[in-house]
Amino acid sequence: MAEPTLKPKRPPQTRTGLTDTGAKKAADKSARTRAREFAMQALYQHLVAHNEASAIDSFTRDLVGFHKADAAHYNALLHGCIEAAETLDANILPLLDRKMSEISPVEHAVLWIGAYEFTHCPDVPYRVVINECIELAKAFGGTDGHKYVNGVLHQLAPSLRPSEVAADQAR
Repeated sequence: MAEPTLKPKRPPQTRTGLTDTGAKKAADKSARTRAREFAMQALYQHLVAHNEASAIDSFTRDLVGFHKADAAHYNALLHGCIEAAETLDANILPLLDRKMSEISPVEHAVLWIGAYEFTHCPDVPYRVVINECIELAKAFGGTDGHKYVNGVLHQLAPSLRPSEVAADQAR
């Protein structure tokens, strides 16, 4: 009679709140983080397919997990970014090292979110805006897209949040 083979014991799981790729687990995401994710996906649709905001909005609100997002923040980001697209691009464009048409639609949408939140969401600290946008770019963008987003938003913050950035640098 053959001896049963023993399976090696797996090490106990650690519960860090991150997946094996380093992304936050869905259960650990805030409602605002989820709102930014849905808004980024909706803005991507707008940038790529040029769909109307109302059609994108209806589609996105039916996606799995939307009920856990901050609907008001999502609404402000989606409609605010589309309405202020020219102004947002005008703020972002001078900081780019290439034409806007050469920027990935994911990074473009993330930069819109960052610029919009800098301008219209003073309750969100600028460092939080930058961090959230970096995480969006890591999750949805190209390999090093988050580095590009980080560089552009760090340049943009002093012009849109001068007193906050100055106070932070004085510490």
